[in-house]
Amino acid sequence: MNPDKVVTQIKNLGEFIKNNQNSDGSIPSTDEGEHDHWDHLESAMGLAISGFRDEFEAALDWSKSNQNPDGSWYELYSSSSPIEMNKQSNHASYFAVALFCHYLLYKDHTYINSMQEPLTRCLSFVSSLQSKSGAIIWNIDEKGNKDFDYLLTGNSSIAKSIQSALHLYKVIGEETNPLKELLINLTDAIKNPSNKFDKKKDRSRFSMDSYYPVLSGVLDKSEETKYIKQTLEKFYVSDLGIKCVSDQPWVTVAETCEFVIALMKVDEKDLAKKLLTDVIQISDENMIPYMGWQYKEKIFWPEEQPNWTAGAEILAFDAVYKYSTASEIFLAN
Repeated sequence: MNPDKVVTQIKNLGEFIKNNQNSDGSIPSTDEGEHDHWDHLESAMGLAISGFRDEFEAALDWSKSNQNPDGSWYELYSSSSPIEMNKQSNHASYFAVALFCHYLLYKDHTYINSMQEPLTRCLSFVSSLQSKSGAIIWNIDEKGNKDFDYLLTGNSSIAKSIQSALHLYKVIGEETNPLKELLINLTDAIKNPSNKFDKKKDRSRFSMDSYYPVLSGVLDKSEETKYIKQTLEKFYVSDLGIKCVSDQPWVTVAETCEFVIALMKVDEKDLAKKLLTDVIQISDENMIPYMGWQYKEKIFWPEEQPNWTAGAEILAFDAVYKYSTASEIFLAN
């Protein structure tokens, strides 16, 4: 893609997210104005890469202000009001990735130091949920009961978050050994996943389970290649993108963009560029992406244009075309 078009599209998507951000700094996931913390942070990183530092920091400040005392965030918010009170582990840990994105872009030690407390608290929350197998419980319900299931996708995201936190702890001057032990045990679970994940429900039909281990940053090249091949065989639709679910004729923009990043991680640059070029066609006349494309019925479905989908597209453009100093955030271990 022409470099000028890349810049134009990144700025276009960033402007879209900026215009949808609430005055309290939160970024809605849906047209109804609701958001979860992971989606909020994905959108926020899109703002950052596209050049909106003030808005990015407003989003991080929202996270700091709305963190629970145990280091978690609630499942769903409407602006700053929680409306679903369960707590997901990967929603908490992803704060470290967004904060590391800030550091990579701005090298602002003072700002990172100001975020040490919420960073440490979210990592403590996640650490408290690690099982003997190394896998991390995915959810605590609104009554405080732990759901003893372990999601491979969520744990892969947590592994990347812990790697980001280790980098930040070196900047802050914080002791890293407890985090390293947490990551070692989680790495063992991800590299040897049999009987450790998805105990209550088989999620292998979801493409995220197939490529997120690559994004975890804890696999070796041969293991990454195995997951990439599996994803292409099971979920890739030529000239469209990656299906969300293997048995449904539905290609989704966010999953495709995330897989583009996974392809970049294994140096499949040409295929990554092709998928990105293909999937951006699932957009309106202003090149703002819809959630997905139902290719049997030939319709955009649903007719939502989530901010986090725009954020995922920005991250994919950055990984492929090296637009910002944060372009390696999901590529380097």
